[in-house]
Amino acid sequence: MDKIYINDMKFYGYHGVYPEEQKLGQRFNVDLVLECDLSKASRSDDIEYTVHYGQAYEITKNIVEGKPRKLVETVAEKITEELLNAFPIIHACTVKVFKPDPPIPGHYESVAIEIARSRHE
Repeated sequence: MDKIYINDMKFYGYHGVYPEEQKLGQRFNVDLVLECDLSKASRSDDIEYTVHYGQAYEITKNIVEGKPRKLVETVAEKITEELLNAFPIIHACTVKVFKPDPPIPGHYESVAIEIARSRHE
């Protein structure tokens, strides 16, 4: 299966279990892997047969910067759901949401949630 990668999208959202996270907000980074058959697009050179990257970005942005959720897992799930609904060409979708600054003690680069869904589920 062919894959489209949209990497390291950066957003500011208000997701988190703690009230201060939903009040102050924080950074979120998102990676997408969209599995689809790109043979028709590559032969025709026509965007109609692929995923429009800008639209995939806007869908992701609207979710991450939209309604606050307690769990990053819910954010990732919503992104996969919306992308699969918006683009029938996508057979499977993997979404990885990074939370660079969660309010937990310690030294680390980020925490991340990765969710993979397909049309078979």
